[in-house]
Amino acid sequence: MGNPSAAITDTNYPNNYLLEKEEYVMSYSRDKGTANWVSWHLDEAWLGSASRQNDFRADSSLPAGWYQVSETDYQYSGFDRGHLCPSADRTLSTDDNSNTFFMTNMMPQAPNNNRIGWASLESYCRSMLSGGYEIYIISGGYGIGGDGSAGAADYIANGKVQVPSNTWKVIMIIPDGDDDVNRVTTSTKVIAVDMPNSQSVNSDWTLYQTSVDQIEAATGYNFFDLVPDNIEDVIEASGGNL
Repeated sequence: MGNPSAAITDTNYPNNYLLEKEEYVMSYSRDKGTANWVSWHLDEAWLGSASRQNDFRADSSLPAGWYQVSETDYQYSGFDRGHLCPSADRTLSTDDNSNTFFMTNMMPQAPNNNRIGWASLESYCRSMLSGGYEIYIISGGYGIGGDGSAGAADYIANGKVQVPSNTWKVIMIIPDGDDDVNRVTTSTKVIAVDMPNSQSVNSDWTLYQTSVDQIEAATGYNFFDLVPDNIEDVIEASGGNL
């Protein structure tokens, strides 16, 4: 549905570096040590019986000379290694699931954000597939400074990983079919969520619904830019239409 930050696979742009995998695509920031955003498609073809691999590891596909965040860099920080593209969205094969555990697909999340509100939102996304639907999801964090189980922090891993103040997700739901961009209409369901990266976050993710326009204003990104402007303008003004 587009490239929200016009990311490019060019080391001259280290903080908007396009990194593509079969399971998801991202804009990575070398200096933040996290993705700016991760984008993926979800339908029932991605779901199977592969178990959760839990093989958190550095991403060796990053350009030579860049710091590779390691699986232990979040240790004792009070923040979870929070998936952007969820493990449970990629269970068709062991490899698919394993590839969600690259540290480039993680951001520091307050445990109550990651395990309660965020997890509930992820489950809701998968539940929307029933009845013949597919979903486009973009997720990331913005701002600096979160409140984890060990208190507030702006950075972890000796300054190598920036902690976001907010975690966000933009979700588009369309009926199964082909030529997806041209099937988006002004009545297409879009959900936008902007959640504080805090231990005090409410378990009910619906309290954090907002509009796509507001997340664009907070991040500077342009979502769904392949959708015709007259349709994009309508669906991005909403974002809470459950």
